[in-house]
Amino acid sequence: MESIRPVTSDPTPPTAAPLLGEPLPVEFMNTIWADRDGVHDELAHPEGLAAWLRGVRSRLPAAEGLSFARLPEPSADELRRFRQLRDALRHLAAVTTGDSRDSRGTVSGVASDAAAVAAVNECCAYAPSWSALEWTGDGGPTRTAATNDTATAWILSRVAEDGVRLFAGPGRTELRACHGPRCVLYFVRSHPRREWCSADCGNRARVARHYRRHRGTDESAKA
Repeated sequence: MESIRPVTSDPTPPTAAPLLGEPLPVEFMNTIWADRDGVHDELAHPEGLAAWLRGVRSRLPAAEGLSFARLPEPSADELRRFRQLRDALRHLAAVTTGDSRDSRGTVSGVASDAAAVAAVNECCAYAPSWSALEWTGDGGPTRTAATNDTATAWILSRVAEDGVRLFAGPGRTELRACHGPRCVLYFVRSHPRREWCSADCGNRARVARHYRRHRGTDESAKA
């Protein structure tokens, strides 16, 4: 049995996927992102998944004796499971937010809402955990979590569990799809006036609006 404890932070996340300080399942959804070169997928290969896991390791519970700094490269089956969970979470986020960006390839391989829910539940159960009581003379009784599975399996189940809490909790009503130019990200609205996933996305949206407005004025003047 292995106790679960926080891991140390990494000031330089190695992942190419954006990390915006969103809840972990939202960060995981955003392993698909877009820029001028098109849509990118950090989970297209095992190296990308390994990079994302290292990038978020400071936010993950870790099993005693397992180092996230030296995670082995995920296997093909592990990559498949993480992709399955990511796509299921994005499908449910699209349903929740009324997002229609599926036509841009941002939701893949999920046939229905029921299939997405089943995938999330399967991942939650992939690495079971349970409570463990610790009792020391100095600190008294404390509760920790324990698992007998691998670190990678534990992460998969933890992200799925956090996804359940997101969709079944108050954060669901604040989940948003960012509709900035070329953006395919999700975010949880932190205040009522927030419209974009990031300040950069908001700036691009304002520039695009300004361009369209002035272009329309110029064309009207020429008519």
